[in-house]
Amino acid sequence: MSRFRRRFWDPTGTRYGLPTYPWRLAPDGMATRRQLRAEGLRPGGQDVAAQVMWQTRRGVRVAYLYRVDAARPVRPMTEGKHRALAAAMRARRTCPVCGTDAGYVLPRHLGTCVPCGGRSAVAA
Repeated sequence: MSRFRRRFWDPTGTRYGLPTYPWRLAPDGMATRRQLRAEGLRPGGQDVAAQVMWQTRRGVRVAYLYRVDAARPVRPMTEGKHRALAAAMRARRTCPVCGTDAGYVLPRHLGTCVPCGGRSAVAA
């Protein structure tokens, strides 16, 4: 086991307060939120059961793990939530200058669609 993996090996939780495992060495029956979601599950109010830690150029990264057997199914999307999500996405695609639906999420650095952003850059 490499020194980085050894550094993050703490299955009892004495060093980090939670059972801690190195990258790709988490025990079976544990999953991150993203892994639970891919299986159609959610944590369902349970506390974090363990964590995975790994070293990157930016520093130490952490991913929290939840027990799969205590996870609950994802709640189905209601019609009201579906409408609200569609309205929010439509607002992110609508240009405030020309008022058209650009067909893509507007770039935040422009705040407008690309053609309107190009016109304002030329005018300035």
